[in-house]
Amino acid sequence: MKKDIQIPLVENVYIAVVNEYNDIYKTQDWNAYIINDKDVDLDMVLIVTSGYSDDKMTSIFRKKLDKLPKKSYAKIELMQEDLFTLNNQFKVTFFEGNAMFDKTYTFRKNTINLNALQAVPLMEARGVLVK
Repeated sequence: MKKDIQIPLVENVYIAVVNEYNDIYKTQDWNAYIINDKDVDLDMVLIVTSGYSDDKMTSIFRKKLDKLPKKSYAKIELMQEDLFTLNNQFKVTFFEGNAMFDKTYTFRKNTINLNALQAVPLMEARGVLVK
């Protein structure tokens, strides 16, 4: 029965951690975003995030987006720099049409840093991207 369930491959949906200036607090912040680079809207987007290492684990953060329009992005959370010494995991589930998609994105420990910044699709920003 389990072998009959087909979960399609996720393409053109990314997670990015972007270093950007906060005008209100006059600080450089790290923010996590989900990016929909598809030509279709995503419905009922569920994101579960956590950080972990061999001896530490963060609390679990959950976020729901009713819709993520095509060729758009949405902020997931502000990330404290202390979290970058942990593996940071983003489990994303969404519907595209009548099909359910699921993918886990992982930023390995110490991979989120200023030296790893690159251009981020759809955003006029630089960040660390996981495809």
